[in-house]
Amino acid sequence: MTASSHHDVLGIGNAIVDVIAHTTDDFLAEHALVKGTMRIVDAQEAERLYDRMGPGLEMSGGSVANTMAGIASLGGRVAYIGKVRDDLLGRVFRHDIAAAGVTYRMGLTQHGPATARCLILVTPDAQRTMNTFLGACVELGPEDLDHELIGGAQVTYLEGYLFDPPRAKEAIRRAAEIAHAAGRKVSLTLSDPFCVDRHRADFRGLIERHVDILFANEIEICSLYETKDFDTVVGAVRGHCEIAALTRSAKGSVVLTADAAHPVAAAPVERVVDTTGAGDLYAAGFLFGLTRGRALADCGRLGSLCAAEIIGHMGARPETSLGDLAKAHGLE
Repeated sequence: MTASSHHDVLGIGNAIVDVIAHTTDDFLAEHALVKGTMRIVDAQEAERLYDRMGPGLEMSGGSVANTMAGIASLGGRVAYIGKVRDDLLGRVFRHDIAAAGVTYRMGLTQHGPATARCLILVTPDAQRTMNTFLGACVELGPEDLDHELIGGAQVTYLEGYLFDPPRAKEAIRRAAEIAHAAGRKVSLTLSDPFCVDRHRADFRGLIERHVDILFANEIEICSLYETKDFDTVVGAVRGHCEIAALTRSAKGSVVLTADAAHPVAAAPVERVVDTTGAGDLYAAGFLFGLTRGRALADCGRLGSLCAAEIIGHMGARPETSLGDLAKAHGLE
């Protein structure tokens, strides 16, 4: 994957500003929140929950946007497509993603819903429970696609969360068609097990017909194939896409192709603080390695290293240069 290109990876996703706060299991129970999952909320519920949660740390987020920021920190060339409103959070998002070194050409939307935000509640066990108001994200459609960016990137990376807004679902299918017509690769992250439950049939069809590189954690991939047995999943996903990178938390990850499996150990971390963005940064390391022509096992090691950095602190954007970190571990 070293053909001439303007960018290594183009990401298309929900442009979101995260509000992260520590909380307790009792708070989750009081508000009927399922630990470790993501749910979609409307503007009224977002305001209600925001008023009741503790002090929050605001930072730009969104699954694919986090991955693009991670690849940029590794030294990769990345671009992003995601919709925000011309409001305070929208201007924050645009500033932050540009400051991270990501090409972002979209203008601020003048009408419609406010910029999306995700209220992330982190319990003492470092699990994160996300409550997402999609806001302007629901307006993303095929007309927002930048054909030049898609055709000029080695990989177009999509998030499963895009299947919640109806027009975005149409946009990602079109983006995959544009990428493949240009001889490029398409990658998808399943995003969340509840997202898989909502869109299982659509995901299976997308993976079989449009996806070359699949990312999923163990719960998500088991949900996709409706089994609790990981070995069954390994057999099911092979042949449906070129590469599947399946993360298994402390067990590390497994990188699958049609004829090989590459187990990868989890990178050590001194203390798990917040698991927000672990999968996003695993994908960042993996895609950076892949677009540099690295062996699949090394791609997995890069992914594990980046995931370990992100879970050692609050927030889903790197706090140190991932490029320097990779160099220190012989993975630059």
